[in-house]
Amino acid sequence: MTETLKPDLNRAYILEVLRTLLAIPSPSGYCHDIMSRVSEEAARLGFSLETTPKGNGILTIPGTGSAGDPAKGTIGLTAHVDTLGAMVRAVKPDGKIRFTPIGGYAMQTVEGEYCLIHTRDGRKYEGTVLSTKPSVHVYPDARDWKREEANMEIRIDEPVKSKEDTEKLGIAVGDFISWDPRTRMLDNGWIKSRHLDDKASVAALFGLLEWLARADRTPVRPVKIIFSTYEEVGHGSSHIPPDIMEMIAVDMGAIGDDLSATERDVSICAKDSTGPYDYEMTSKLIELAKREGIPYAVDIYPHYGSDASAALHGGSNIRAALVGPGVHASHGMERTHADAIVGTAALLLAYILES
Repeated sequence: MTETLKPDLNRAYILEVLRTLLAIPSPSGYCHDIMSRVSEEAARLGFSLETTPKGNGILTIPGTGSAGDPAKGTIGLTAHVDTLGAMVRAVKPDGKIRFTPIGGYAMQTVEGEYCLIHTRDGRKYEGTVLSTKPSVHVYPDARDWKREEANMEIRIDEPVKSKEDTEKLGIAVGDFISWDPRTRMLDNGWIKSRHLDDKASVAALFGLLEWLARADRTPVRPVKIIFSTYEEVGHGSSHIPPDIMEMIAVDMGAIGDDLSATERDVSICAKDSTGPYDYEMTSKLIELAKREGIPYAVDIYPHYGSDASAALHGGSNIRAALVGPGVHASHGMERTHADAIVGTAALLLAYILES
């Protein structure tokens, strides 16, 4: 191992990128706006972004080639810009919307949430997610009413009383629906918002890129950063460039039950629902975290899959690992800390500069 790196990562920059990304609606399949912003920011730092047919972005950082084992090939880092959301399933006779989920979340986590309905012709309408029995003053079983798709609807903030009224707004089956992120960044470093999964990791990767550009440093091996757009529905990075031999999925670390990570830690996942991650890569990440003095935790996630999992299932012959900032209440009202995001960027920098 080389001496401690201790990069002077630009914390303010990382958090500003995160704030910008969280404000851009991007449910899986509706990522054109956020990918445009990602491309613009990459270009501002001096990097170009190649767009794949399904909308993923690939940013290549050439390696120096001056040391290391060329047989190891390119390192891939992947984080996803897509989030949970919904789609219009039907317009109900009273003008409200029945919706179908995008991504895996519990219905009670979106009850009462504000949302935007995005029409195909570019219009946006506000609404609120409610149970079909939304008031205890009216429905005696409102408290016990099961929160499931059939019992949920969206009340549109427009003067609609019928299906025809809603359709006249241009709202139709198949329109995307995004949740209000409700972002709060506190002075003490706590960050609470929807969609920290996985925009916190994307911000960490931009912190890495900003440091490389400012420090004029180049990794030994080529690095390809993949910003994926369909992770929440299972196939974000299922197809990756063939020169990638090692891939690190940069995604949120879960918190709770018998897990060790906190919101200030970098989570290193040894195994998720798809099986164990690569022994050597995981061991190296642990050793680098120790050497760099980065607070970290190693955990097992039995109800979790990542873009590295998708790449392996897609047939990629790679070694894979998973790291990311600890995030509490994932797929709900999430919270992390700036320390975990900056720590994630620092750990990834140590990995690519030493490989």
